[in-house]
Amino acid sequence: MTAAQDTRERERDRRKVFADLTPLRASAHYRRLWFGSTVSWVGQGMTALAVSLQVYDITRSPFSVGLVGLFALVPLIVFGLYGGAIADTVDRRKLGLASASGSAALSVALAGAAFAGFQHVWFLYGIVALQAVCNALNAPARSSMIPRLLPPEQLRAANALNSMVMTFGTLVGPSLGGLIVGYAGYQTAYLVDAVAFTASLYAMWRLPSMLPDRTGSKRASVLDGLRFLATRPNLRMTFFSDFCAMILAHPRALFPAVAVLWYGGDAKTTGLLVAAPAFGALLGGVLSGWQGRIRHHGQAILLAVASWGTAVAVFGLTRNLWLGLLLLALAGYSDTVSMIFRNTMMQVAAPDEMRGRLQGVFIVVVAGGPRLGDFLAGSVADLTSPAVAVTGGGIACVVAIGLLALYGRGFRRYDAHDPTP
Repeated sequence: MTAAQDTRERERDRRKVFADLTPLRASAHYRRLWFGSTVSWVGQGMTALAVSLQVYDITRSPFSVGLVGLFALVPLIVFGLYGGAIADTVDRRKLGLASASGSAALSVALAGAAFAGFQHVWFLYGIVALQAVCNALNAPARSSMIPRLLPPEQLRAANALNSMVMTFGTLVGPSLGGLIVGYAGYQTAYLVDAVAFTASLYAMWRLPSMLPDRTGSKRASVLDGLRFLATRPNLRMTFFSDFCAMILAHPRALFPAVAVLWYGGDAKTTGLLVAAPAFGALLGGVLSGWQGRIRHHGQAILLAVASWGTAVAVFGLTRNLWLGLLLLALAGYSDTVSMIFRNTMMQVAAPDEMRGRLQGVFIVVVAGGPRLGDFLAGSVADLTSPAVAVTGGGIACVVAIGLLALYGRGFRRYDAHDPTP
């Protein structure tokens, strides 16, 4: 074996474990879009933490801080569906540019208000709501661009890389935001976020026109998108499977109580519990090379969701902190595997004219599902105990995904080489 052949063989072995970087090498447009998204996700994480800290400084009320999440959630759910319909009607490049520019302008407004000493919580709530609207318009446009930039066989690898972007921003952004606010104030954190958006804007500016492939002149309708989803069992099953995990087995709301009651810990312990699934999710993207050999994506999703539920159920039984963190990391890893295959199915099996609306539905599910899961877990814990809520939720998730597997025979047989929606 020559040295060149040996190098290629080692490269193939490495790809079996680590994320496949082929999309970054193959498409300059995707590479710029990926880098721009990474920078902007970190900036958005910084701003999210800075706004929460500023609201608390103004009000000294945890309830007021909690309202920040509500003001972000409602517009995201309401406009998520309409954002998808708009992405299936207009030039997606222009929609991405306009919505990213709006987010950057809002960060500048936050910085300007902070420099001017404008300390009004209603102003912060309004900016958060408008940012959510921009995100609801931007995400479907950006996601539906990717299948136009890469061949179908590279989409799974691209979704693995995209999952790393989101998790990296979630982990690094708030930490960096806390440091910047502590040393340089809110205005600096907001300005850094505004500057970070220039990377995303530049990436979209360099893209070609991204008009959706439409067969007629009729505007894309939200109802038409929902009707399409209702008649496509495999795509519909991707959402049902995610609901099993996010609604039935989502213990995040119980972490503060679990930290005290199970581990005798404090806020630091809660922070570890919150970080563990995110760390596992990041590993799910980094160690995604093996997924390229999987043809039956439906089976992979079912097994990944069952693994999530099992890890959560066992977490509810353990009282060892490090074992609990390991189980939560395993749950986060499984969630990323599921998300990668679900996104790939939506991008490959759906026609281009429907991709924006399906991504809009995806946003609503991702935004609303965990909140319903928090409510369910908190309610069950109040009626019984945190242990019953966590373990029972994990078992319910496994049972529900098992029933879906029995019902969705076509989903189990879904073949990435012959995608059927």
